[in-house]
Amino acid sequence: MQQPTSRRHVLAAAAGAAAALGVTSPSASALSGARPAAPAVPAGAPPVGRGSAYAAHAPRMSSSAVRARAAALLRRMSLEQKVGQLFVVEIYGQAADTEHARNRELYGVATPAQVIEKYRPGGVIYFDARRGPDNVREPGQIARLSNGLQRAALRSGARVPLLVSIDQEGGSVVYRMLEPATQLPGNMALAATRSTRDVHDSADIIGTELAAVGINQNYAPVADVNVNPANPVIGVRSFGSDPGLCAEYVSVAVRGYHEGGVASAAKHFPGHGDTDMDSHTGLPEIKHTRAELDRIDLPPFRAAIRRGVDTIMTAHIVVPSLDPSRAPATMSHPIVTGLLRKELGFDGLIATDALDMGGATGDFPPDVAPVRAFQAGCDQLVLAPKLDTAFRAVLDAVRTGKISQQRLDSSVRRILEHKLRRRLFTQPYVSERRAVRTVGSKRHRARAREITERSITLIRNESGALPLPDSPATVLITGWGATPLSDLAHAIGERRGRRTTTLETGAVPTTAKIAQAVEAARTHDVTVVLANAAAAGKENGAAQAELIKALVATGTRVVVAGVRLPYDIRRFPDVPAYLATYSYGTPAMLALARVLHGETRPQGKLPVAIPALDTPGRPLYPFGHGLHY
Repeated sequence: MQQPTSRRHVLAAAAGAAAALGVTSPSASALSGARPAAPAVPAGAPPVGRGSAYAAHAPRMSSSAVRARAAALLRRMSLEQKVGQLFVVEIYGQAADTEHARNRELYGVATPAQVIEKYRPGGVIYFDARRGPDNVREPGQIARLSNGLQRAALRSGARVPLLVSIDQEGGSVVYRMLEPATQLPGNMALAATRSTRDVHDSADIIGTELAAVGINQNYAPVADVNVNPANPVIGVRSFGSDPGLCAEYVSVAVRGYHEGGVASAAKHFPGHGDTDMDSHTGLPEIKHTRAELDRIDLPPFRAAIRRGVDTIMTAHIVVPSLDPSRAPATMSHPIVTGLLRKELGFDGLIATDALDMGGATGDFPPDVAPVRAFQAGCDQLVLAPKLDTAFRAVLDAVRTGKISQQRLDSSVRRILEHKLRRRLFTQPYVSERRAVRTVGSKRHRARAREITERSITLIRNESGALPLPDSPATVLITGWGATPLSDLAHAIGERRGRRTTTLETGAVPTTAKIAQAVEAARTHDVTVVLANAAAAGKENGAAQAELIKALVATGTRVVVAGVRLPYDIRRFPDVPAYLATYSYGTPAMLALARVLHGETRPQGKLPVAIPALDTPGRPLYPFGHGLHY
């Protein structure tokens, strides 16, 4: 087991990095969690939020000082150290000095710290156990891992601190940190509240908790405008289908992340909202004309740039109207450099989406993808497969002149300047005690509950099906998802006089399961069905719709909740009552129980239009629709 970070070692390492920059090292009081008086934030500095334990105490740096110090660092760096700064890698394990077989398999070294010392990457990205790295168990552990990795970075090579990144978007689709971290709604749920304050506070809370554990870069917010109901990869990760609404909320979210203390990253440029293919497994094509891109896809990115977003992440998508060569956006010089860098004037970091995704690996082997992405204009190469091969490919491209030294220096300088502005050189470490106090705090959880409850959207309610009556009743809870079914049953069962039964029918209910559910419904007063067509794959929820139609035919009270995409009602438009929760996480199920019983009134408004299934041009429910009681 890794021992807690030694204050003496922390101070020594930080002092070495600070001395190289000619600035004051962090104080002992800062590292112990004490809070000395914070100096005034200089004009033009990035916002510093409550989540940054020490950022407010860091020395002031003017823009000219940042440029000068980055240039000085760059002059001292070897070619290998510069190339290392381009890569964002994953590491396996919960502690910097813990051995893991996957580190040996991928990198030829045993521990996360040794990965940092070998490649001296510019950044790392954390994942939970679902992907394999298992980096994020609990706050104290995450803070120790972050501190250990920063110590390894500051002891090796050019002694440049790490960008520690994560995908913590909120909601139940793309997230890494589980409880005790506060579970916030995703973008579409936030948009359903129509509250800029809710959007801001959600990002602020996420940013505060990430910064507390030493994560300084969040790959959020999603800036895609989801105009395609069949989109398998964006959906509820988007704020909705209206470009103006998305632009406003992306801008607010960027500010919230900054005030929480982390860097933000708008994704997936130039817009991944109108596709029916997942770029994790294939290479989607966006057929929008340039005029449509300007009207639909680009407004949120323009808004993020105006707000001062730190990073923009590219998409593995083909956009022929922007690049007739049909190169994926990540590999496209006209899109990355021509449109984003020059036309839109973005001067921050440009990060690739993961280079191990199908949209990148299909036509670009490990020795080609990172070179092509860098030539296109990307600064950060995220999750390049076969890192030894990728690293050598970029190194050789510079040595042979395929990539100019000037082009390499421009990206490395931009990375160094970002780290200087975020005060990572002077304050690379976090307090483990403060991490435990901050993550999942009572105040954060209470605010998350308020926001989640306001997001629940009542879309259909015929003949007073909702709210449920106060009289004692038996409730059958059936449909998709063992955990959400259990969470909802527990929340409903806590109410006096309620007796609940759960029956999971799965993503594609069989005829036998449907018959079992129908028989159970006849012996219960109320049936609540959880629908999630997105979980059914190519079957698209047809079997779930048959289940719901069979339950409605029993003549009993049936209520359906779409627990991911709100579009599911297209397959069963005559259901008596339908709500959208946009999430199947525990907080959403608790909020759903309160709305079902009228303890909280439904307040959400659709952030998308729901088209009819047979005639997609006809809206079944319009943008902004939402019933109340």
